[in-house]
Amino acid sequence: MNKGYGFGAEGDWKTAALLRTMKVMAFDQDRGTSFMEDYTYHFENKGIFVLGSHMLEICPSISDSQPRCEIHPLSIGNREDPVRLVFNAKTGKGINVSMVDMGDKFRILVNEVESVKIKNKLPRLPVARVLLKVFPNFKDATKSWMLAGGSHHTVFSLDLNYSHLKDFCEMAKVEYIRI
Repeated sequence: MNKGYGFGAEGDWKTAALLRTMKVMAFDQDRGTSFMEDYTYHFENKGIFVLGSHMLEICPSISDSQPRCEIHPLSIGNREDPVRLVFNAKTGKGINVSMVDMGDKFRILVNEVESVKIKNKLPRLPVARVLLKVFPNFKDATKSWMLAGGSHHTVFSLDLNYSHLKDFCEMAKVEYIRI
């Protein structure tokens, strides 16, 4: 991914194509663009956040420091323990994007997010991760995402914003929804 390849876990070709497209759009930028998955949700008094992660396949372009290589048990798939890149994402404003197959057309769904600093060590999550504040707020963003058909696989970018995707959708004649 760091070289611009598209990737989508579990055979998700739509996310792989979207990632490659967004990597090309973000060429020569330095904040990062990566495959991502909504891993879990973080509820606290200060707000509700989405913890994005995936077992092994997050691009180091979004890392806030030199990624560490660590070996940890996988516990699924009956395979040897893999080497994982472990890091926290850079902070700042970005977007989370999903491509939805509507049968006779595609839809691009864009949610503005902010990557916030991860303050805890998270020893039980030894993978790459990002903590996202979603806009306009968690309840409305989540409801809108689900009603529009958004996937748990996304492309997360600190390099691009909603206007980049809107322009792309106009050129490609793809439906565009901004939450």
